[in-house]
Parts: sequence; structure tokens; C-alpha cells
Amino acid sequence: MLSDDAVSKLKRAGWIARVVREEAAKLVKPGMSLLEVAERVEGRIRELGGEPAFPVNIGVNHVAAHYTPPPGDSSIIPDGSIVKIDLGVHVDGYIADTATTVSFNPAYEGLVEASQRALERVVEFVKPGVKASEIGRIIEETIKSRGFNPVRNLSGHSIDQYVIHSGLSIPNYNDFFAGWRLGPGVYAVEPFASTGVGLVSEGRSVTIYSLKRKKARLPPGVVEVYEKVFNERRTLPFAERWLLKYTGNPQMAVRFMAKAGVLHEYPVLVERSGGLVSQFEHTFIVTQSDVIVTTI
Repeated sequence: MLSDDAVSKLKRAGWIARVVREEAAKLVKPGMSLLEVAERVEGRIRELGGEPAFPVNIGVNHVAAHYTPPPGDSSIIPDGSIVKIDLGVHVDGYIADTATTVSFNPAYEGLVEASQRALERVVEFVKPGVKASEIGRIIEETIKSRGFNPVRNLSGHSIDQYVIHSGLSIPNYNDFFAGWRLGPGVYAVEPFASTGVGLVSEGRSVTIYSLKRKKARLPPGVVEVYEKVFNERRTLPFAERWLLKYTGNPQMAVRFMAKAGVLHEYPVLVERSGGLVSQFEHTFIVTQSDVIVTTI
């Protein structure tokens, strides 16, 4: 059962996430560097009194999730692209997770509307005790009715304090095996729609990590980085570029920590057939009798 203090902090995180999401959608423009987008979005979260729950994900075209700019990234928003901004905010570990999609090509508006409308229908439908599979059914029906495919191997999820994905998955399709019911707790629902086969695969690059609790033997300088990251992030994800405030060589620190087995790595996820992807997401507090959408 969530305390009044927890609910208050969840609502605060949700308010910050909504404000920053809406600002980010207006901020992103073709020709803008992804690094500037990320730094401005994350900086705005901090200005409003929150902390990033994870590095902002910027997914261009077929990139579905887990891309955040590495140090020195020169990538820019391409003309005629479709861009997903997935951001998280936490207040004392209480998390809001939200996402939006911006299109710079009129031909992609239908794809944007498919995932957006799917999420709107979930907001209208969800209530305490509803089956996760029913949420997936609504998402799948809405996206397919517009001629696109839901991304079947990406899903919504339950959320706990300092834990973004806490074990329960909310599918983006009518999954017979997701018959569990939404009890009191916090959940993120994030419909992904695709022009492709509706599946993602891991790409080659990794720019987002989180720490494992168990610390192995590390070189002295890397131990200091580990301890500083753990004190700030606990097990929440972080970006390689965030390590620049602790070390002049974040790549080396990541390499040593990965070799020692103290890092979880989150590879970039790309649409398997090269299809374009759109995404929208909200966070929900479910009580015994009510549902609060914190990011609206």
C-alpha cells in the first residue's frame, strides 16, 4: 500500500515529467544535436526539482529504445525523421515514466496517431483489477486498425521505488499469458507502433548502464567512480556521459566495470525489419478503488 508521502512524490514526479515531455516535443527540431536535446531535457528535469530516473532515450526512425547520446556524440535530428523522446523523473526514488513522438514528415502522422490513440484508449479503459492482457488487446486492436503493427517484444511494466522495471509486464498485444490483474501499485503503459514486423532486436551500441549491487575488485580510480555512481543512482540507469563529472575517461571506467561484472548493459533496440517506430507512454497509480494518471 502506498503511503500518502509516496503518492505525493509520485504525483510530483509525474507533473515534472509531463512538463518536460511537452517542452521536449517543442524543443526537438531537424538539425539539432541529440546531445543538446538530452542535456537540455535532463537539465530541465533538475531545474524543476526532480532527477532523471534514467538517461533520456532519443529514438530516431527505426531506433525503438535505449539510445542516449554518448560523450561527444555528433548525431543530429535528420530532416523528415520521426523521433521518440522517452524520459523518466524520480523524486526520492518515486518514478514517473513518460514518452512522446514527434514527426517531421507528414507521411508518418498516421504512425504517430496509432500509438497515441492506443494510449488514450488505455487511459479511458484502465481500472483496478483489469487484466494486463486486456490492456494489450486494446493496444493491439487500436494500432492494427490503423494499418500498423504493435511492437510485441516491448512492453509496459510495474514500477517500484528506485526500480523502473519491477517484474510485471504489460504487453502491447493480446497476450494470453498476461492474465494477471492490476492491483494497487504503479505501472507504466507504453504502446509502440511500427511500420515493420513489430519486433525489436539488440543493436551493437550500448550507452546506458546500471550498477549491480555486488562490487568486484576494481582499480582504485574506478572504485571511486563506482561508489560515486552508486551513491547518486543506486541501481537506477545512468549514461556513460554522466561519468564525465567523476572521471576524464568514462569509456575506460565503463570498460573496467563491465569486465568486472558490476554493470548491467542496455543495448540499443532497433526495429528488426528496419521499420519506423512511434511511442507514447504514461504512468498510472492504481489504488483499491481508483486510477491516477500522473503524467497527464
